[in-house]
Amino acid sequence: MGLVRLRIQEFADKQGWSIKQVSDRSGVPYGTVKTYMRVPKRATVDLTALKKLALTFDVVLEDLFDVVEE
Repeated sequence: MGLVRLRIQEFADKQGWSIKQVSDRSGVPYGTVKTYMRVPKRATVDLTALKKLALTFDVVLEDLFDVVEE
């Protein structure tokens, strides 16, 4: 099983947004955004949350993550 590295922190930094601002703008719970930003390598993710985040950052879903080998 592979892991994905989420790029949410990178996109938030480009916009100058805090975790709370990303959460407020996307509708994704603060705790989820915080976890995704602080622990970017994940085995599982909530695709609904990632879709909301992609819309918020105006990027395609695939831009939010890189697949990494274990």
